[in-house]
Amino acid sequence: MKKFPSSLRSRIFLTSALLAVLSVGAAVYLVSATVIREAENGLQREITATGAIVNELRTTRAQTFTTLARVIADAPPLKAAVATNDPPTVQDVVDDFPSQLNSNLLLVTSRAGRVLGTVGFAREAAGALAAHPAVRNAAPERETTSLVPQPDGLLQLVTVPIVLQPRGDDTPEFLGTLSVGFRLDQAFAAQLKQITGSEVAFGMNGQILATTLPAEDRPALVDLVRRAENGNNVTLRTQEYMALPLPLSSASVASDPAAAPVALILRSRTEQLRFLRAIRTELAMTAIVAAGLAMLLSFAVARTITRPLATITDIMREVAATGDLTKKIALRGDRDDEDARLLANTFNTLTDSIARFQREMSQKERLSSLGRLSTVIAHEVRNPLMIIKAALHTLRQRDLSGDAVREAAADIDGEVVRLNRIVNEVLDFARPIQFQFAPADINALCRDSAAAAEASPGPSVHLDLDPSLPMVSTDAERLRLALVNLLVNARQAVDGEAPDGARVFLSTRAADGLVSILVADTGSGIASTDLSRVFDPYFTTKRGGTGLGLPIAKNIVDGLGGTIGVASAAGRGTEIRIDLPDLAASPHATHPPDASRDAGRRVAASVVMPR
Repeated sequence: MKKFPSSLRSRIFLTSALLAVLSVGAAVYLVSATVIREAENGLQREITATGAIVNELRTTRAQTFTTLARVIADAPPLKAAVATNDPPTVQDVVDDFPSQLNSNLLLVTSRAGRVLGTVGFAREAAGALAAHPAVRNAAPERETTSLVPQPDGLLQLVTVPIVLQPRGDDTPEFLGTLSVGFRLDQAFAAQLKQITGSEVAFGMNGQILATTLPAEDRPALVDLVRRAENGNNVTLRTQEYMALPLPLSSASVASDPAAAPVALILRSRTEQLRFLRAIRTELAMTAIVAAGLAMLLSFAVARTITRPLATITDIMREVAATGDLTKKIALRGDRDDEDARLLANTFNTLTDSIARFQREMSQKERLSSLGRLSTVIAHEVRNPLMIIKAALHTLRQRDLSGDAVREAAADIDGEVVRLNRIVNEVLDFARPIQFQFAPADINALCRDSAAAAEASPGPSVHLDLDPSLPMVSTDAERLRLALVNLLVNARQAVDGEAPDGARVFLSTRAADGLVSILVADTGSGIASTDLSRVFDPYFTTKRGGTGLGLPIAKNIVDGLGGTIGVASAAGRGTEIRIDLPDLAASPHATHPPDASRDAGRRVAASVVMPR
C-alpha cells in the first residue's frame, strides 16, 4: 500500500495546503496579538487618565479649600473670637463659615491645641483631630495638608494658622489654627465613578475605607492595596478588572508602605474580554474558512498539475503491460498543459522510435534466424543428398547384384527418413502448437516415454515414479514428445555403460501444488558458458543436431502452463526439471490453464543436481 505523501499530487497538495494554513495562521495570530495588545494599551491609557483625573480633582479641591481657609483665618471676627479663648464665643462665629466654604467640616483650636469651635465633628472626634500632628504642628506662616483615616473614608484636612498681625515691626502673634476638611468617602467615590466610568476605592493602613464596589469585594481590594503595584488584574465575582493604585501622599504614615493612603482605580475588562473573545472567534472562523478554501485551491492546483501526468502514466502502464507501442498519449481540454504536452510528445516519439527499432531488429532477427536455419538445413540436407546421390550412382551400374540393389535402396530409404525428420522438427518449431487437454497419468506417460527412448541402442532409463501422483489435465502426446526428446538427449550424453546399468534417471514428485518430472544423467555435463543458451533455437553442441530439440520441449512445457529449467556442471551430469500445475483432471478440459489464475500455485523451474 502506498504511503499518502508518496505521490506527486499528495506532495503538492500537502505543501500548498501547509503553506496556506501556516500563512493564514500567522496572519490570524499577528492580528489577534495586535488587537489584544492595542486593547490592553487602550485600557491602560484609560485607567491612567482616570487616575490623573482623580488626583487632579482631589488636588484642586485641596487647593481651593486652602485658599478659602486662609481668607477665613484672616477674618477679624474669627481672630477676635479666638483671642478670647472662649469656646462659646468662637462657636458662634464658626457656625456661619460652612456655607462660605461649602464644607461641613471645620475645626478651630487655640494656641495650646484646645478645641474652640467645630462644625461637622462630634466633640470626641474633634479632640482626637486636634491632637493630630498636622493640626498640632501648625505654626505661624506654616500650613499643612494631611489625610486622616475615618470609619467611612479618608478625611482630607487643610490646616492654616490664625495669626494676629501687630503694627510696626513686632512679631506676629499666633492665636491658633483653622482646619478645614472634606471627606473621600462613598459619596465622593460615587461622584468620581460618574465622572470617569471607573470603580474607585480609598484605603489606608491596609484597609479599604470607602469603595463603589460591594462589601464582599473588599478583601480582594485589600490585597491590591498591600501590593501597591501598577497593572494588576483582579477578578471580583464574575467581573475582571484592571487596577491602578494611586498614592495620595508622597510620605508613608508608617514603616509599612502599604499603610500609606491610596486611591484604587479599577477599570472593568469584562466588556473588553467579551469583545476580544468575539474578535478571536471571528478570526478563528475566518482562519478556518480561509484554510478550507486554501486546501480546496491547493487540491485543485495539485489535481490540475497531476491530472495530465496521470493520463500519461496510465498510457505508459498500459504500454508496459501489453507491449502495444501503437498507444499514443492525447491530452485534451483542461489536460492540455504545456509541460505535460511536451512530455506526452516526447513519449509518443520514444514509442515510435522503439517500434521502428523493434521492426528493424525483428527484421534482422528474422534474417539472422533464416540464415541460421538455412545453414542448419543445408548442412543436414547435404549429407543425406550425397548418400542418396551415391546410392543412385550405384543403381546405374550394370550387372549390379541383388544385395547391392537392396543396400542402395536401404540407404535411400534411411536418408529420406532422416530428411523427413529434419523437416518435421523445423515445422514443429515454426508453427503454433495446438494443444488437446485431457486427464493423463503422468507416471504411465513417463513409462511410455522411457520405452520409446530406449528403442535405439544405449543405456537404460532408471525410473523412480511417485505412486501418489494425481491425474493431471494436460496434452499427453505433446508432453510425451518433449520427454522423449529429453531422454534421447540424456542417453546420448552418457558415454558407455555404467556398472549398475543405469546412468539416465527419470523421476516424478508431487509437492506444493506442483507435479515435477526430473530427467537426469551422469554424463559429461554442459559447459557454464553454454548453459544459458541451451533453449536458444539452432544452438547445439552435437554433431548432426539441429538445435531444435530443447526449444521445442520448452515451447510445449510453456504451452501446458508449466516451467522447465536446466542445471549442469562439467563432469557431474545434467538435470532438467519440468514443473506442471497440479490441476484437478477434468474430462472436459480443452484449453490450457490460466497462467494468471494459477500463478499462486506455480513456482519457477528449479534445478537440483543428482547426487
